[in-house]
Amino acid sequence: MATFKIKRYNPEKQAEPYYEEFQYDIPAGSTVLDCMNEIKWQQDGSLTFRMSCRSAICGSCAVKVNGHATLACQKQAENMVKNDTIVLEPLGNMKPLKDLAVDFTPFWDKINKVTPYLQPRSAPPEKERRQSPAEFKMIDDTSTCIMCGSCYSDCNVLEVDDNFLGPAALAKAQRFVGDSRDSKTLERVKQLSEYGGIWDCTHCAECVERCPKPAEPFYRIKEIMAVALEKGVHDNVGARHAISFVNSVKHSGSLNENKLPVESMGFFNIKGLLELVPVGLRMLLKRKVPPILHKSIENVQDVRRIFRKLNQ
Repeated sequence: MATFKIKRYNPEKQAEPYYEEFQYDIPAGSTVLDCMNEIKWQQDGSLTFRMSCRSAICGSCAVKVNGHATLACQKQAENMVKNDTIVLEPLGNMKPLKDLAVDFTPFWDKINKVTPYLQPRSAPPEKERRQSPAEFKMIDDTSTCIMCGSCYSDCNVLEVDDNFLGPAALAKAQRFVGDSRDSKTLERVKQLSEYGGIWDCTHCAECVERCPKPAEPFYRIKEIMAVALEKGVHDNVGARHAISFVNSVKHSGSLNENKLPVESMGFFNIKGLLELVPVGLRMLLKRKVPPILHKSIENVQDVRRIFRKLNQ
């Protein structure tokens, strides 16, 4: 017997959400979704949530289980029990509509912003456009995304910045940036390098932890970053930061923390450089300023050799 602590919300009856507890004897082999269905069918028919395939294909049943987004149909309920309790909540970073059902409108709006369709170089051929296995492998992982919203729910950037496109949209963008049949790669990476795009990812990799498929959005974001740098899309803080970081380590074997913020902002970005002044003053007052003279590490030649190998 386990306690299912479910976050309830009905705007027509209660102004604020609340938790309601249900006792349920979990049968062997039951998924979290199986238990949710039984609670709805046997104890409270008003309990609202989304579901469809029950096979981890459609993505409809994504909810928060014990504080983290997951597919309810993919998790064995007995493995989710903590202190005799399973806590169910709606996905994060989206507005609850009723109980565990949330409004996916901002999620889909951001998917649409990345132009989620092919823009080929020529008119459709008589037959399909061919791809080699190697070319398909470039988009294979991201093609497994089922749009469940788990990564979007637990994205730390979206919690503080609604303008961020989010991991699902950026993973979808990589699906076309990396597609050999698409003709708009440069235009895509330019758009994705703007505010709210790839360089606003904080590299926490929470989306990888939550993704129920091999899509792993963080790694797809890194792939777009690599393409943007290769295409020369450097006129933004994120790209300049990455380039400065690499050049610093390549030159001295360690990070030059005095040059990094200045080079990231850009030498001619007066407004951005002035914004660094208060931070620098606080570091100075707290004696956190790095040494003025940046020195190379003892075995810097080994680091440079690694870079030469990488370039080859």
